Amino acid sequence: MSPPMGDSHKRFLQTMMSNGIISASQAAALHKHCCEIHGAHYVADRLDDFINIINAHLQSLFMHIRKGMSEEDGLEYYALVNVTETDITRMASDYADNELELFRKTMDLIVDSESGSASSTDILNCADSLQTKKLKKKETEHVLNKFVQDKWLNEKDGEYTLSVRCIVEMEQYMRTIYQDLIKVCHVCHNIALQCQMCENPICGIKVHLPCVARYFRARSDPRCPECGDFWPHEIPEIQQSQSQSSQNLPSSSKENTAPTPSRRSRRS
Repeated sequence: MSPPMGDSHKRFLQTMMSNGIISASQAAALHKHCCEIHGAHYVADRLDDFINIINAHLQSLFMHIRKGMSEEDGLEYYALVNVTETDITRMASDYADNELELFRKTMDLIVDSESGSASSTDILNCADSLQTKKLKKKETEHVLNKFVQDKWLNEKDGEYTLSVRCIVEMEQYMRTIYQDLIKVCHVCHNIALQCQMCENPICGIKVHLPCVARYFRARSDPRCPECGDFWPHEIPEIQQSQSQSSQNLPSSSKENTAPTPSRRSRRS
């Protein structure tokens, strides 16, 4: 039988419900804050044990706090996911049918690309051929902005990628729908979209860019970790740790009440 949830666990869960996804540094700060404000025993390196207690009580609600890694910078995040909804239908309450179709087509473009990204031009072209209802350019741009604001997509210089929230929540869907296209990182074993690939045709493993940076750090003669062939790609630099500002407590962590949910609330 799992240990009962205390007020510190309930406050942590309430904040996760409000935010949907938070960085690992924010989760660590939130863990400390929740324990201190409720007088609970706090051990800095026991965050995952703390979350496991919450997850044990979320099983009956078909919810789970799951850890994932950003393909952009290699930083870890914690996301609250609904484990009963394994496809894009989980987004149905927030988006119209043609917006969901646009998201599916965007995901198709991203997964099928070599770079793990899709250009705004390619997505706009898709919007003109939607089966549900076509979207005009301004409407498409508005919907894409909404996907970014809701943390389903990332955007940089007109290129769109799947966010860590999307990959964590949609992992099973992606593995099922794109089973011939989806590969996992040889180092961390998570889905790899933004990555480098071994050029040995017999090997062809993929490694996330942040994992490449860490694995080949200080190696003058980089070799494929699987087949031993020379690794011909440019080795990216390791991203700096998150700034202090990103380690602030996530919103709603200072609210006075922390009820246990009866159902999953809508996330912004």
